[in-house]
Formats: sequence, C-alpha cells, structure tokens
Amino acid sequence: MDRQQRNGCQAAKNLLRAVLHRSRRRLGIGRVRSEEGSLVVETVLSLLIVIPMVFWMFEMCMLTYTYSVLGDAARQGVRYAIVHGTDSGNCSGPSSGCADSSAANVKSVVTAAAAYSFHDLTKMTVQVTYPDLASNPPSRVNVTINYTYVPYIKLPGIANSVQLSAQGRIIY
Repeated sequence: MDRQQRNGCQAAKNLLRAVLHRSRRRLGIGRVRSEEGSLVVETVLSLLIVIPMVFWMFEMCMLTYTYSVLGDAARQGVRYAIVHGTDSGNCSGPSSGCADSSAANVKSVVTAAAAYSFHDLTKMTVQVTYPDLASNPPSRVNVTINYTYVPYIKLPGIANSVQLSAQGRIIY
C-alpha cells in the first residue's frame, strides 16, 4: 500500500469515529456509564420512602379491621342483652329475678365476637350498663369496649387506645 492509500484509510477511520461519536451523543449512549451511580442513589432513596409507607398502610388496615370487629362485637353484645331481658328464660341484666345480674353472659358474647380481631384480647375491657337500672322493656342497654391496640410494627401515627360503644333499647 502506498502512502496515499494509507492516508485515505486513515481519513475514513476518522470520519467513521466522528459519525459514531455524534450518534452516541444524540442517543445518550455515552452518558449511561456516568448515570449508573445516580440510578442506584435514586432507587435507594425511593425504597427508603416506599417501604415504610407500605408497612404503615398495613398497620392502618389492621387497626381499621380491629376497630370494625370490635364495633361489631359491641353491637352483638347489645343484641344479646336486648333479647335476654326479664321476659327471657335466660335473663341477663340488673332486674330482680335475673340469674346474670352482672351481665357476664353479655361480656362473654362480646369477647367471643371480638376474638376475630387476631389480637390479644386480655387488653380489652367490656362494660355493660343499663342506664334505666332495669332489664325490662323499654329499658336501655349500653356496651362499651376499651381496647389498647398493640401494633404489629411500631410506627408513628398509630393510635394505641380504641373505645367503641353500642346502645340499644329492650323492646320485645
């Protein structure tokens, strides 16, 4: 090969390099290596925000579920107290002649219904009151549940104390 051919080949190589360099810049190929570190940093920062938020949402769902189950348990206790007034063979309430004057049967119904909350029920207190001091129609009955919620994951912003109540009137 003579000198003129070598210069022509070298010029073609230089031209090809220049074209490839320009097309890489337009496509952003040359920047991939310089952005790899920033992608890792962005991913880590995103996960630091997303993962605690997922756990917080799980905890809020469990708190809402517990609140719902305990509310249903209070309503079931009121229903039991309404059905088992003085006219019932298994009377529950403060009226004379009722075998269950302390409303222990109502409390056991509430505790059995609250067992569906998947939590430790030893932290739950059930209070059954008859504001009219009788369990005959048309007396009222109140069932109040106080519960100290124990979160699965200790995160800020989760309430620890839950209080639910239900009220009914004995009519049958």
